[in-house]
Amino acid sequence: MAPRKPGKVVGTAYLKVDGPDKVTGRTLFADDLALPRMLWCKLLRSPHAHARILAIDTAAAAAMPGVKAVLTGRDLPTPFGILPVSQDEHALCPDRVRFIGDPVAAVAAETEEQALEAAHAIRVDYERLPEIDSVQSALRTPEPLIHDYGDAGNVHKRIHLEFGDTEKGFAEADEIVEQNYFFEGNTHLPLEQHASLAVKTPDGKLCIWSSTQTPHYLHRALTKVLGMPAAHVRVVACPNGGGFGGKSDPFNHEIVVAKLALLTGRPVKIGLTREEVFYCHRGRHPTLMSVKAGVRRDGALTALHFRTQLDGGAYGSYGVASTYYTGALQTVTYRVPRYRFEGLRAFTNKPPCGPKRGHGTPQPRFALEVHMDRIAERLGLDPLEMRLRHLQPANSLTANFLQVGSMGLGKCLEEVRERSGWREKHGKLPRGRGVGLACSSYISGAGLPIYWNALPHSGVQLRLDRSGGVTAFCGATDIGQGSDTVLAGCVADVLGIDPLDVRVVTGDTDLTPVDLGSYSSRVTLMMGNAAVEAAERARALVAGAVAEKLGVPAERIALEDRRVFDLEDPAKGMTFQEACIAAEAKHGTLGTVGSYTPPRSPARFRGAGVGPSPAYSYQACVAEVEVDPETGEVKVPRIWIAHDVGRAINRTTTIGQVEGGVYMGLGEALMEEMAYRGNRGVVHKFPSMLEYKSPTTREMCEVETILVEDPDPNGPFGGKEAGQGPLLPVMPAVANAVFDAVGVRVDEIPVSAPKVLKALQRLAAGQEGRYGPAGLPAADYGEVTRVLPPWEGGDGRDMKKQEVGAGGVRGHIPGGK
Repeated sequence: MAPRKPGKVVGTAYLKVDGPDKVTGRTLFADDLALPRMLWCKLLRSPHAHARILAIDTAAAAAMPGVKAVLTGRDLPTPFGILPVSQDEHALCPDRVRFIGDPVAAVAAETEEQALEAAHAIRVDYERLPEIDSVQSALRTPEPLIHDYGDAGNVHKRIHLEFGDTEKGFAEADEIVEQNYFFEGNTHLPLEQHASLAVKTPDGKLCIWSSTQTPHYLHRALTKVLGMPAAHVRVVACPNGGGFGGKSDPFNHEIVVAKLALLTGRPVKIGLTREEVFYCHRGRHPTLMSVKAGVRRDGALTALHFRTQLDGGAYGSYGVASTYYTGALQTVTYRVPRYRFEGLRAFTNKPPCGPKRGHGTPQPRFALEVHMDRIAERLGLDPLEMRLRHLQPANSLTANFLQVGSMGLGKCLEEVRERSGWREKHGKLPRGRGVGLACSSYISGAGLPIYWNALPHSGVQLRLDRSGGVTAFCGATDIGQGSDTVLAGCVADVLGIDPLDVRVVTGDTDLTPVDLGSYSSRVTLMMGNAAVEAAERARALVAGAVAEKLGVPAERIALEDRRVFDLEDPAKGMTFQEACIAAEAKHGTLGTVGSYTPPRSPARFRGAGVGPSPAYSYQACVAEVEVDPETGEVKVPRIWIAHDVGRAINRTTTIGQVEGGVYMGLGEALMEEMAYRGNRGVVHKFPSMLEYKSPTTREMCEVETILVEDPDPNGPFGGKEAGQGPLLPVMPAVANAVFDAVGVRVDEIPVSAPKVLKALQRLAAGQEGRYGPAGLPAADYGEVTRVLPPWEGGDGRDMKKQEVGAGGVRGHIPGGK
């Protein structure tokens, strides 16, 4: 055989070869590897917050060294989005940019530096358009439209719901307490930035590895935008170095690298800079809120009226759901006999907001818990004891038809009361020191999928082999919350083996059954239930085969400590490996499946799809603060938090999730904010980790975590969520503690030193010691949907539709969007 001529040595992301192969001693050439050399992608982003694209000239960029492809919006004309009602994004803007950082063109080149240089060589002509920088601005500027599908002008979504006669409830109250609140937007700040690598496979299919929380929905978006058969698209979700909701949307860069890989036939990678991650955003919505509560002298609520106004940024994202969530969960902690919610989300020319940890619920939880403190102060009651007397009962329906199951909030309150020394500290510490309390609750997965259908929300497949090993396949993604460990643990517990005996394969749309993604604290409950079902079916196969071998009834067979044996004669049995061999001999190749679909919600009104969950977690938190009256600086030396987890499947990771939530909540409470300046357009004030402040080890407090286990029948082994709920009470607990320390209210997040100092100065001048919004802009929240609460004979339907239905007219659609 003639010797081969020298050729270019090839490298990949995982293998760099510059000489003989260490195994074979043979030099590797290009045609020895299936994968050609990887290209790098860079995006050109808009410098304007709102502008029409008049022309794009890519000629100079296309001619530059190393450049292999250039894309603009015309190459990817199909819109996409995470929600079916908000398909308003393009991979590259075709005709208009809507925020600074909106991508308009993409380059693929041999090196990252060449791609960046070529992107800067693209010339774009823009026509500037008026910019909208706030909810107030959106309400008074109905045109030009940022999008043409909103409910009214630049208002994306309007919501108006009433459960019972709230005016009657206010008339029955001994006191009415009203106040306004504001929660500034902030971002996720994962240590790992977004990155994606796409490959066109030899058979013409697409495979993309991406830092995503939702491989199923990314797969759906790629299929739609690229016009490819779903079976020809493979998404592999890499373990995330932090997500917190910021990687839950399908993103522009993911679609762009996929298109470039298909065009060039070469692998294409993109890694976003930290600044670009700030532009992707999808973080916490800045939210203005108004709360009106009617109460009796013992603190019992007679009616609650909540208004929220969300600054949604430039695109829809999860925004419709986010808006509903700002009004959904107020009823699951305390008894609310009559409830009214008005909410709206406005489009603005900022990076789009979305589902940061807690998704739409931290803002109203802050307002409600500070308001409850205010009520206790007005009535002269202890805020902890007042809450304890008026908890929503377990196994009950709320006014807005949320089904509460297990409810360990009472135990949580009792635990933090004792652990923190609440009775000895509240209102009794020296000036400048104080303690504050807040409670919260969160869903363990949403009751409905994003695209409504009758399919399972999570599926698990198991393969048992002759070696005694078990492989678990599931589409769930581990984003640092430990879901792979939960999957292995659930399977191992049922089969009586060690979790290390379970090989986990997750987040691969070609290999694993669908799981809808790591969001809404859904994975432990939904994937866990699917895993338990699959494992129990596998257990039945193994136990049946062993029972036959041993000549005993199958119900006497136990699986424990890698053995399968007779309960009445434990010495009589075999190893798990031997049992798998026996089962395969009896049944053939061993494989089982399990799936999970949540129970149907009793609610049937428009908007009822947001809020229902198989189970709700509960939290109580006490924060201790030190406030400098001269500067307003707030320090938090210690936090006590009790979390009702149902049952901790893995105690160590559960505590880690709780303490991670406390850390993130502390940052939101004291310093984090997505601030913009308007003197040169709507420009992000500090899109970097240097200026965007988050807690370091110096600011992080001591945390005492108490796990309250009140098993929920809907959870695997009784388990509920732990990933998001523990964040929620931290911000209001800190704000309430500041009031206990120095007697001023900061009704805004973050509770920063300048705000505390301003409130102290007002108090010293004889004014109200408060810093916060004076009110909300006047707004139309749309036609009210009225639903009778369960105790007034309501059946979960809009009263108008109930009346129509009674008249014989059909066509009612359950739920709402």
